[in-house]
Amino acid sequence: MRALRREPVERTPVWFMRQAGRSLPEYRALRERHSFFDLAGTPELCAEVTLQPVRRHDVDAAVLFADIMTPVLGMGIDVELVEGVGPVIASPIRTLADVERLRVPDPEEAFAPVLEAVRLVRAELADEKAVVGFCGGPFTVAGYLVEGGPSRELPLTKRMMLAEPEIWAALLEKLTATFAAYIAAKARAGADAIQLFDSWVGVLSAEQYRRHVAPFSARILAASPVPTIHFGTGASHLLPDIAVAGGDGIGLDWRVSLDTGWAQVPDRAIQGNLDPATLLCPWDVVEREATDVLRRAAGRPGHIFNLGHGVLPPTDPDTLTRLVGFVRETTAAEVAA
Repeated sequence: MRALRREPVERTPVWFMRQAGRSLPEYRALRERHSFFDLAGTPELCAEVTLQPVRRHDVDAAVLFADIMTPVLGMGIDVELVEGVGPVIASPIRTLADVERLRVPDPEEAFAPVLEAVRLVRAELADEKAVVGFCGGPFTVAGYLVEGGPSRELPLTKRMMLAEPEIWAALLEKLTATFAAYIAAKARAGADAIQLFDSWVGVLSAEQYRRHVAPFSARILAASPVPTIHFGTGASHLLPDIAVAGGDGIGLDWRVSLDTGWAQVPDRAIQGNLDPATLLCPWDVVEREATDVLRRAAGRPGHIFNLGHGVLPPTDPDTLTRLVGFVRETTAAEVAA
């Protein structure tokens, strides 16, 4: 949290997006007995999965185990998580009538299990470690709802955005109201920080982002009473606009070097940005690439070491544990020097 506020720290903090989940054998053991939404929707199980990587890797933050589609479940949308595919929507949102049927739920009621999981994690987690809650970005979630599932080009979504702006605005108004209440409730339950995770926003031009997305993301981020991290993938060309929309910290993916990205948003903390595929390599490669990230950060206040996207399922957990120790030892030595 001090790094997120760009205060001096005794070493660089480190955690990993998607650190909880498929890379851990203890998680896979639970999945043999429970579905994803059973785990995410049962407070005790959700807390257990959230804490597993903290126990194993000794990372500096626990990120709540959830899905970016979790809030829309409370809006009356049926979502199926299809293995190897992702979220699938049986009845996509395509018309104004579809949007009007969506409700904006009371967060304390609709997301009670999530909020209880946050409280359980905060109670068990050591005081010096942070609880990070997260929420999908409005563009990314709208993309799943309009397309009906994952899509790299999001043609139907962009068509709605450009050709039917009134439907687009109505959809994002409802998502924004729901997400803003969702993250505020998470913070009240004990989340120390919130990350807005806009996975697909990189398909937009800067003008499209500024006009059709940024105002909604800004309202969601402004609703958080705790510090925020704003992250988009493939979004190097959007970094200044993402920063204007909000975020105490800006997450960088691996497509931009950390120093180049930071130069575009010099007044923010930076999170990132080791390529997740690096963790599938021999240790000497991991060490080399992690050293390069740290070199580009140059010990400036405000760096949070992370990946440029989530942990890949085949990643050896021991590599993650070793990387945490490496970042910790290397940056502590730099401070001591």
